[in-house]
Amino acid sequence: MKKCFLLMIPLLMACNDGTDKTAALTVDQLAVTVTPQENREYSFTDKKSGYWYGRTHQDEPIDWFSGWNIAMRRIFSDYALAVDGSPLLRQNASTTTVAPDCLTRQWDGIATERLQMVDNLALLSISVTDVTGDSIAIALNESLLKNAASTGDALCYTPIESDTNIIKIAPIVPQKVSFDGQWLTTPAAAEGFVITFGDEARCDSLIALYRNNGSQLLAERKSRMNALLADNVPLHSNLPELDRSLAWITLTMDQLITEQQGKGIYAGLPWFNSYWGRDMFIAMPGATLVTGQFEWTAEILKDFAKLQDVRPGSPTYGRIPNLATPDSIIYNTADGTPRYVIEAEELMQYTGDKSFLQAVYPAIVRTIDQSIAHETDDRGYLLHADADTWMDVKRNGIPGSPRGTRANDIQYLWYRELLAGAHMAELMDDNAHADKWRAVAEKLAANFEQDYCNKEQVLIYDHLNADGTPDLQYRPNQLFCFDLIGDDTFKQKVTRRVWENLVYPWGVASLEQHDPQFHPQHENWENYHKDDAYHNGTVWLWNNGIAMQRMIEYGQVEMAWELFQNMNRQALHEGAVGSLSENADAHPRKGKQWAGRSGTFLQAWSNSEQLRVWYQYFLGIRPDLMEGVVTVEPKLPAEITSLETSVKIGNGKLIYRYADGKYDISLQGVDARLNIILPAEDEQPANEVFDGIDFCHPDTTIDFPCMKQHYKQ
Repeated sequence: MKKCFLLMIPLLMACNDGTDKTAALTVDQLAVTVTPQENREYSFTDKKSGYWYGRTHQDEPIDWFSGWNIAMRRIFSDYALAVDGSPLLRQNASTTTVAPDCLTRQWDGIATERLQMVDNLALLSISVTDVTGDSIAIALNESLLKNAASTGDALCYTPIESDTNIIKIAPIVPQKVSFDGQWLTTPAAAEGFVITFGDEARCDSLIALYRNNGSQLLAERKSRMNALLADNVPLHSNLPELDRSLAWITLTMDQLITEQQGKGIYAGLPWFNSYWGRDMFIAMPGATLVTGQFEWTAEILKDFAKLQDVRPGSPTYGRIPNLATPDSIIYNTADGTPRYVIEAEELMQYTGDKSFLQAVYPAIVRTIDQSIAHETDDRGYLLHADADTWMDVKRNGIPGSPRGTRANDIQYLWYRELLAGAHMAELMDDNAHADKWRAVAEKLAANFEQDYCNKEQVLIYDHLNADGTPDLQYRPNQLFCFDLIGDDTFKQKVTRRVWENLVYPWGVASLEQHDPQFHPQHENWENYHKDDAYHNGTVWLWNNGIAMQRMIEYGQVEMAWELFQNMNRQALHEGAVGSLSENADAHPRKGKQWAGRSGTFLQAWSNSEQLRVWYQYFLGIRPDLMEGVVTVEPKLPAEITSLETSVKIGNGKLIYRYADGKYDISLQGVDARLNIILPAEDEQPANEVFDGIDFCHPDTTIDFPCMKQHYKQ
């Protein structure tokens, strides 16, 4: 049983003086020291179209996308430094630290290196200071370069993959240089090197700009990052690792919010440095809404409305792009467009501002009307191709996990799209569309539980085939469909079964391990192609979000918290610094107790779902300023005994404090009613459905048919 408290904060904890006392961690405080044995990956972006990717102690690049990448082109893969002709080997650095804005390597008594990027400029700063010696030198790995040409004060190359531009390397402080065919050498007074990209005039202007204003540009970048933490996501709790991990995940998530092709969100690094509509709108709540970046959200939605397929007669007419690159646009997704519409409504719930709706409403009308007219069946379900869901991999043109023609998560998203569209139609005084769309949503909802729910097997069918028969594979997508099901006990049982069959301590698998098609590791090249495992066993960290959400909703906070903390630990101590990966193996490798990561080292929806669940379900902050209410339903684990934070909502913020088992929550500058829902003192967190629940554990005794197959790439 729950008690609901409305505007009764003084009864909860009488210590709030109406001010926000929470101080955020700073970029400098977040620096992580990395050892040679760890040799961790790291990344920075310039918030435009460039990123740097490396490994902290790697002296020779081993990764395809190592180094500087701009607009989906590799520019150069790495560099080396030297003092007085002696190379500074990274393995020999006394200390190596990675902060959100800077990589620092220190060789005691020799030199200190700092690698940094600048917001919105195609420029790298490699400072070399504290030098004990007369000269410093830099050598670029030339595997991606050609046409070396030196002048009296700089060195130029042509990038092979972007050969209409050059890169230009010059001393930070103007000095004479010499080039011996490998090393560019200059006096130590140069303080390092600046590397620029563009045509020659652009490179020269960037070098001059950095020489005159470099300190200011770097300070502005750091200030922006500190402001993101201070203004939107400050957190202090009794768990310093929690505070640090969420700050890091916020800032690596922010790396992916860019302006490469209008405003958007990269799907992930290193190879998804482009705008994937599905990934973008899955990521948006955790990337830009819970972090208070509402203007970015509105601009992304408006920019993507301009990319809609508006060609009458096109088979994808009305869709928002699945993939938008500087070179092409592709519309092969059934879920990106519904998520686009859903996020347009969610933005208004966070801001109470419908002014942007005028710009995107024509796109919303076009997509929903087109879907109703041409892509729905007689029961209201949205039809789609086999590979048009997030499980979209194809190899040799054959879908790896076909889910046509009516995947369960697509029906949920279509339902939500219809209701969100109806709401926005009413806001636009378009009652005809509102009534039409709501009627289709009601028809779908009336049929779903009957058509998709097998209550004897505790299964929500993953999809209906073209002939109407149900698919029986056990996948995590069923967790998305609960809004379409009225039987709450059944939903609790589904949550438990999914958790015990699919949720490992390192994340949610895409297929349960007793399925003949299950592949236990993402990359096991001796036995099968990685694409055969991609959605058939591989763990997807973004599905952790909905898995944790359902457990929290049903009172299983501590179990959800264990998975949440495992992800925080990855960000701080494993893999790429501060990042959550795209994938992990379902089964650990031989001799290992923990599964290895795979896929991209930094994935937008992995980071964002971790942030979304923290704010919306552990903290329980769910605003709806269109209805004039901010609901807070805390579900904090026992390990948290004190906490202070603030969250940007509308034009103000919510101040949130917890200590001694009591909450102190208030709104500042937000014109809304505060609805606080706290557990009753006698409420028990567990119920009989979840008694004895545990994570899924690898069954290594199974003889998997897939392991007997031998595919060649």
